[in-house]
Amino acid sequence: MSIPFLSLHDVTALHADEIRDAAKRVIDSGWYLQGEENKRFEQHFAQYVGSKYCVGCANGLDALIWILRAYKELGILNDGDEIIVPANTFIATILAITENGLTPIFVEPRYETLEINDELIEERITDRTRAIMLVHLYGRNAYSDKIGELCQKHNLLLIQDCAQCHGLKTLNSQLPAHNSAAYSFYPGKNLGALGDGGAVVTDDEALANTIRTLANYGSHKKYVFDYQGRNSRLDEIQAAVLDVKLKYLDEDNAQRQKIANYYYDNINNPLVTLPFRLPDSENVYHIFPVLCEQRDQLQQYLSDNKVGTVIHYPIPPHMQKCYANESWNTPTLSLPITECIAREELSLPISPAMTLEEAEQVVLLINAFNNK
Repeated sequence: MSIPFLSLHDVTALHADEIRDAAKRVIDSGWYLQGEENKRFEQHFAQYVGSKYCVGCANGLDALIWILRAYKELGILNDGDEIIVPANTFIATILAITENGLTPIFVEPRYETLEINDELIEERITDRTRAIMLVHLYGRNAYSDKIGELCQKHNLLLIQDCAQCHGLKTLNSQLPAHNSAAYSFYPGKNLGALGDGGAVVTDDEALANTIRTLANYGSHKKYVFDYQGRNSRLDEIQAAVLDVKLKYLDEDNAQRQKIANYYYDNINNPLVTLPFRLPDSENVYHIFPVLCEQRDQLQQYLSDNKVGTVIHYPIPPHMQKCYANESWNTPTLSLPITECIAREELSLPISPAMTLEEAEQVVLLINAFNNK
């Protein structure tokens, strides 16, 4: 049995007829940008996540960039301001910060949870700190009451990178100050398009309006430009596809949780460490990561036995060439837990199209792994 890490063909096939009908509807309409499909999806997604406003854009990176850029245009952020951010994240989180002339301040994760260690945040706050950018990595809820309290105590924005946590129901019910959140609709996400796409959700009308203007060349009215913006719009076909898939997001996440719970209940190899187990309400399992000191050997072993895996992420942002000469990336910057996770992390197959029989085969292979 061959088990891919992720078959987008199989995931799309779950709702293929409705997706084809939605695409045909857009094609037949003759209207392909900034139309009714976008309005409908934005309204439905805002309702789903519990926010007042949703603004579609070209991709998840742009969603993060626009949040920070809009705060700058509104006079809330300024060049050089510091943004607290987890050190173990995909580079897009950091790119959004540096793209806006802001300074990332890295905080280590807990090895057990893989999420930002809230006990280490306050010592990194200075008089230049303006926000915490919280990343719900792998679909795991990274928020804690302590983070909310720190935002209130130090008057910090709370910006969420939700690129991997579509459907995480506890977010808005927990957050005392839900300022803004960025979503990616990259095809492999829990809510994925058939191409790139992204969105910002917020309760702040001024922020939403500014982002919508920035992402439309800086224009709120044709040929009138308030800002030096860019073209970053969610197209009508992607909006229509996402609106179809949104109806099934909870159902699809429930299947992911079944696979994940099978892994938790049955993987028992002492060479393989599973992250701290959260209740299903706190994890939508975009990724199922495990840690193994013999990670590369385990990956090769699984590949030899026709099981696909992926490493998220082998090189942390602070070790990337593009940031080698930044003033904040000093030679004394020490992030040993982040670097350890980068050496040990391996992501197992998980998707709404995966079966328990496939999960059983993955578990049997992992439990038989001995690296000898």
